[in-house]
Amino acid sequence: MANNKEKKNLVDLFLQQAKIKGDSPFVWHKVSGNWESLTWSSAANKISAIARSLKDLGLKPGDRVGLISESRPEWPIADISIMAAGCITVPAYTTNGVSDHQHVLVDSGASAVIFSTDEIGLKVYQAALETSSVKFAISLEENQISAENSIPIYRWKDLLNGEKGDLTDLEKAAENTTKDDTACLIYTSGTGGVPKGVMLSHGAILSNCEGSKQLLKEMGLEDEVFLSFLPLSHSYEHTAGQFFPIMIGAQIYYAEGIEKLAQNMLETQPTLMTAVPRLYEVMHDRIQRGVRQAGGKTEKLFNKTVALGIKQYEDPKSMTFSDLIQNKLLTLLVRNKAKKRFGGRLKALVSGGAPLNYEIGVFFTALGIRLLQGYGQTESAPVISCNPPTNNKIKTVGPPLKDVEVEIAQDGEILVRGELIMQGYWNNLKATNEVIQNGWLHTGDIGELDSEGYIRITDRKKDIIVNSGGDNISPQKVEGQLTAQPEILQAMVYGDKRPHLVALLIPDPEFAKDWAGENAPDTLDIVVLTDNKDFKIMISGVIARVNENLSITEKIRRFVLSPEPFSVDNGMLTPTIKIRRHAIRQNFEKNLEDLYRS
Repeated sequence: MANNKEKKNLVDLFLQQAKIKGDSPFVWHKVSGNWESLTWSSAANKISAIARSLKDLGLKPGDRVGLISESRPEWPIADISIMAAGCITVPAYTTNGVSDHQHVLVDSGASAVIFSTDEIGLKVYQAALETSSVKFAISLEENQISAENSIPIYRWKDLLNGEKGDLTDLEKAAENTTKDDTACLIYTSGTGGVPKGVMLSHGAILSNCEGSKQLLKEMGLEDEVFLSFLPLSHSYEHTAGQFFPIMIGAQIYYAEGIEKLAQNMLETQPTLMTAVPRLYEVMHDRIQRGVRQAGGKTEKLFNKTVALGIKQYEDPKSMTFSDLIQNKLLTLLVRNKAKKRFGGRLKALVSGGAPLNYEIGVFFTALGIRLLQGYGQTESAPVISCNPPTNNKIKTVGPPLKDVEVEIAQDGEILVRGELIMQGYWNNLKATNEVIQNGWLHTGDIGELDSEGYIRITDRKKDIIVNSGGDNISPQKVEGQLTAQPEILQAMVYGDKRPHLVALLIPDPEFAKDWAGENAPDTLDIVVLTDNKDFKIMISGVIARVNENLSITEKIRRFVLSPEPFSVDNGMLTPTIKIRRHAIRQNFEKNLEDLYRS
């Protein structure tokens, strides 16, 4: 049943859909190995009860409430409950340390925090004790944390009050909240330094959802199933993996993690999924490795399928009659099997959060898996543009969403205007005025518009390397070429104000083990290999291979190997798997500078 009534705010968005969907499944998660669901009506009752409890505990309209939890049914319930109480959600990553949580809680002036497990709660609670604003905490589970009198801890199940919430409370909140009210305060992931709080209005997120719905409607948005993988504390998943599914009345399954993602896809049979490019790179590598291990006829058929699929995409007019017949046969023999690995019902994968390597995009396209690259940032709620299901130009990030204006400044920077842009950075007028000028969001990205209005990103303005010769170099382009090689897991290039580029490389552990041969121990010491002369010579050959496709200024002259991957735990990756350049430079600057002295 279609719901075309205008949505006034995010609470109203949920309430309208809950009245239509009733006892249909809303969200799913694994409990003791089995998928369990929560219905729309049950979720509405819980939201109403929690919203009432938050107000009874003394929260006032405009108060900020921290929300730190892994993806689970309580996450959207807590999020919408906070908004229904007239407050502002402040999500934070579960991987944050105590100091990270303290920064978010102090900077936002949070009045309360909601956390899930003891492991997460210990860090959050310790951080809360260092603030002057947090009045109480709420634990989603039975906790063993010793609460201090200054900050009591309430149990989620007690605040549900038997789920006797009166839906009239939700209706009042839906009626009284405006699109201009702040819905959430999402802190940037810190790729360039100290995270800043981005204020997003109800209208900004609704605008994103409406634009996405308009873009994807040609696929027929009915009975959709989302598999949610990214953290809901990130603006990308918060909008695209939570509020967009709510808008179209979809079921949401929460994946168990990257190791069980393939299994979860088979179990849940999703129709839509959003993720970052790194996930698709991992999928690509695993598929390729499996094909190589199978060898023989399987490998030959697979490679022929990919080759013909790429030819069909890049130059359909060059397809001969024989090519077309073979391609059709390979769809039956290979592509249909590949689709079953994704659950068999997938309409589209959406990529965002970082640039998608063209080779990865065209690989999935060749296998008949629709992969749509989008573009945005937290400051735009976050989606600015996305490729449509048809006329998918993999080298671009698609046209702007409905009601989004895009202009290219004289220096090539992408400027954006519309309801989607943030209200500003929390308590940081100076930073706000630097990025929003005359109503235009200055994205910090360099790009261009093609004849059809599609946006092509050429680089990140702040990440551009300017060598000593004055040449502008895109590090992301070079890094993308490096990590596309099976021998290299991760890479960061370096060379600002230097005569040429050098690189920090993390070898792929699986490849390294294969290279070491059959006698390699199960616990292969990558540290030893990174100092192995023959291994370095082999990697030099990989660099030479990559350099063949790069301009003179983009070529890598020297490199250093590190055995330790960039990760969230060591602070060199954001929770959405983007590299933190400043952190990596701090850790490896001496190693990289030594390359210019050798």
